[in-house]
Amino acid sequence: MPLSRPRGRPPKIPREYSDTREALLRAGIEALTERGFNTTGLDGLLKRVGVPKGSFYHYFESKEAFGRELMQRYAQYFAAKLDHWLLNTDLAPLDRLAAFVESAKEGLQRYQFQRGCLVGNLGFEVNLLPEDYRQQLEAILGDWQQRLARCFEEAQAQGALTQEANCQQLAEFFWIGWEGAVMRARLSRSVMPLEHFFQFFISSLPR
Repeated sequence: MPLSRPRGRPPKIPREYSDTREALLRAGIEALTERGFNTTGLDGLLKRVGVPKGSFYHYFESKEAFGRELMQRYAQYFAAKLDHWLLNTDLAPLDRLAAFVESAKEGLQRYQFQRGCLVGNLGFEVNLLPEDYRQQLEAILGDWQQRLARCFEEAQAQGALTQEANCQQLAEFFWIGWEGAVMRARLSRSVMPLEHFFQFFISSLPR
């Protein structure tokens, strides 16, 4: 039995179905690191990728389904980024977090403070999004928290944190403050909010 053809028209730029779909996902992630979900227009994304207006449903069931996949892709990307820094055994555990912060500062400057955190951007408009988006965003932040908590536990085992330190709470506090610092950095077009937050966070750790 032949496979049914997806809805919509094929792209103007000749490419494989999977390549066009990936191009739309990349463009979507870039857009959502710059602005919210409700202000991201599909027409602009389609034009950027060279896909005819109205052919979006050739690749995704709906804009909501597209958003869910964008969150999943961003979560995978950011988890790999965290692992790159937080699992780097060439550095002491707390120095790994410092290296992550430096990398984030460089990234904000590279894109002239236009791009921030996709999870943070969606979090600001969570009451306007489908309920399952909130659950997915919470799960992503929970995953980041667990990865950082393990790094703190390693620091604790090496004597860099006291045995009484609650690594889960420290990791939760970091991400709560970090998202606010990223927003302030974009507003001020300066990495100083990230620097100030991190220096305060580090100085507050129980050692």
